[in-house]
Amino acid sequence: MGVWLNKDDYLRDLKRVMLCFLIVYMAILVGTDQDFYSLLGVSKTASSREIRQAFKKLALKLHPDKNPNNPDAHSDFLKINRAYEVLKDEDLRKKYDKYGEKGLADNQGGQYESWNYYRYDFGIYDDDPEIITLDRREFDAAVNSGELWFVNFYSPGCSHCHDLAPTWRDFAKEVDGLLRIGAVNCGDDRMLCRMKGVNSYPSLFIFRSGMAAVKYHGDRSKESLVNFAMQHVRSTVTELWTGNFVNSIQTAFAAGIGWLITFCSKGRDCLTSQTRLRLSGMLDGLVNVGWMDCATQDNLCKSLDITTSTTAYFPPGATLNNKEKSGILFLNSLDAKEIYLEIMHNLPDFELLSANTLEDRLAHHRWLLFFHFGKNENSNDPELKKLKTLLKNEHIQVGKFDCSSAPDICSNLYVFQPCLAVFKGQGTKEFEIHHGKKILYDILAFAKESVNSHVTTLGPQNFPASDKEPWLVDFFAPWCPPCRALLPELRKASKHLYGQLKFGTLDCTVHEGLCNMYNIQAYPTTVVFNQSNIHEYEGHHSAEQILEFVEDLMNPSVISLTPTTFNELVKQRKHDEVWMVDFYSPWCHPCQVLMPEWKRMARTLTGLINVGSINCQQYHSFCSQENVQRYPEIRFFPPKSNKAYQYHSYNGWNRDAYSLRIWGLGFLPQASIDLTPQTFNEKVLQGKNHWVVDFYAPWCGPCQNFAPEFELLARMIKGKVKAGKVDCQAYAQTCQKAGIRAYPTVKFYPYERAKRNTWGEEIDSRDAKEITTLIYEKLENLQNHGKRNKDEL
Repeated sequence: MGVWLNKDDYLRDLKRVMLCFLIVYMAILVGTDQDFYSLLGVSKTASSREIRQAFKKLALKLHPDKNPNNPDAHSDFLKINRAYEVLKDEDLRKKYDKYGEKGLADNQGGQYESWNYYRYDFGIYDDDPEIITLDRREFDAAVNSGELWFVNFYSPGCSHCHDLAPTWRDFAKEVDGLLRIGAVNCGDDRMLCRMKGVNSYPSLFIFRSGMAAVKYHGDRSKESLVNFAMQHVRSTVTELWTGNFVNSIQTAFAAGIGWLITFCSKGRDCLTSQTRLRLSGMLDGLVNVGWMDCATQDNLCKSLDITTSTTAYFPPGATLNNKEKSGILFLNSLDAKEIYLEIMHNLPDFELLSANTLEDRLAHHRWLLFFHFGKNENSNDPELKKLKTLLKNEHIQVGKFDCSSAPDICSNLYVFQPCLAVFKGQGTKEFEIHHGKKILYDILAFAKESVNSHVTTLGPQNFPASDKEPWLVDFFAPWCPPCRALLPELRKASKHLYGQLKFGTLDCTVHEGLCNMYNIQAYPTTVVFNQSNIHEYEGHHSAEQILEFVEDLMNPSVISLTPTTFNELVKQRKHDEVWMVDFYSPWCHPCQVLMPEWKRMARTLTGLINVGSINCQQYHSFCSQENVQRYPEIRFFPPKSNKAYQYHSYNGWNRDAYSLRIWGLGFLPQASIDLTPQTFNEKVLQGKNHWVVDFYAPWCGPCQNFAPEFELLARMIKGKVKAGKVDCQAYAQTCQKAGIRAYPTVKFYPYERAKRNTWGEEIDSRDAKEITTLIYEKLENLQNHGKRNKDEL
């Protein structure tokens, strides 16, 4: 029997059905448009290792090889592969966080490997806590931290690398605490491996700050690796006896260093020589390690009330007589790692600075200071106690401050949670908070970099809102990995620009109001404040490109055009003026890649070609009027003629500074002189001018590439040296007489009084600036030589 619905019930049910459809539709939309972090199942704070681990897990599950019956497997895998390719790269990750997918190129993640690759070759050491996978951004800081590193440079597809992996893991566990064990994936970091001279896999190198890297050439057994590593570990074990015992103990105690001594009696149940050496290396600079043979030093052992084999730690000031053994720690273990950890836990903590003396102490010394709130969090990692010893040569003192004892002081510094900071010897005015990993090597690298750089942690109290001096301010969030990667590069750049530009960082999770005031919508956002002018940095996270950006601000090579200035400067340019203009949009990834190259090119064309750029996001209607249909659009505007509005669009594949410069110079009128056999003989060999000559062949590709560079050279040396070209296909005999054996060949023919160097001086460089410098140096030498001859006469 059917049920009849009245109109109201029908409409109510219809609304419910429509709502269900809407919910399903929205779910489909969300499912197909997940952000990259959600696709990989990681948070925005995920580290490189966490991203690799998450991707590997998904790759093994979703790979098309494992899902042959799923027609969507390929497209689904492309999505997670693209997400991984972007998020593993700090620069691409920054662009994605700021602009989303529209800020990226279209080709990331288009190719992937087989399932076997992800199962057996991908992220070989990601699950090994004793092995630290280093990438390009953290490598130098790690190996220069002061700790000893043994690093395995490997390639995922290398069978020998996989053969070594189990041994490398066992070796890492064996020497844990003695030195740092690292790994570099040369498949991901080819540039780093090339820079370190790695040309075969696996390549194993020892690194320590202040010494050249040492390559391992031995067999790849664990025993051989341990023996090699121990050769580089600083370890000294002293045999103690009646003649040196008292002096050795007192000298160490006076320096604040204790002793670990193993006493060996007839049973010989004491630490082995290998264990002693290992402990000496682990405790280097913290505790002296010695041993005593009680069979030969019976009276000395009895005076210390030692009757059987035992091992004890004597802290500075410990009482050594046999009646009371105040402070002495007797150790029951014979295992080096267990003894090491027990001693580290018993070493004294850092000095606690009081509120009354804090400002004065920080004003007279450089400090690495741990801030805590009641409970001392540093006790969780006893390794950090090595900081005092490892920073001694840097003249950095290490201490701690309890914010619960003086909350106003920490509040004024905007310290609201446990952290550590470097104070640079100017009280609380100049300091920088650490935002990296809370592990020894990262803190060491930070402390050494920070005290020698000029980066300041900013807050409302010192933000340069109305400062007359220029500032570079980095707005960041500590949870953001690209932000943390940028900080060491800022420190490097600050050293080069000291006295010209001040550097500061502002934590937007603490100073949200300030960041909102400057409309900060993505992290990191790096801005240069120069009084009323504000310039945002959009380049890569490297000190070199930051320096280029600042240099370009101080001496702009590219003119930022508006519709008005475009009409005035470009359309209404003088008859002999030429322009190259980049039409771009800030969100466009190829535009972002082009910008530093565009500025680099512009600096080489100063005085020859005017270079400009126009922001088509800001001036969208104008760009539409100019028929700009893609970004970036590069146009060359030649010398004005009676013809209609004219320009040439760049359609080349490469958008690097060199390729663009060659293209632009190709439109300029020839500045060099075409020479025939007769003019070469009359003007170059018998004339009274200095000449530089390009010997070329029309069919020669390198000659064609060099031709615009030679024209640039001709313009740079105009008035001092003449530039000529000889076609060696047309005038083969002339080139043969000139000794030309390859194309192109550049020769300099200087003129000195009545003498002429008819053979010429060959120049190897193919760079106009370098050739100009070489020629001017030669001219200066000729001038000085002429003066000396005149004086002698």
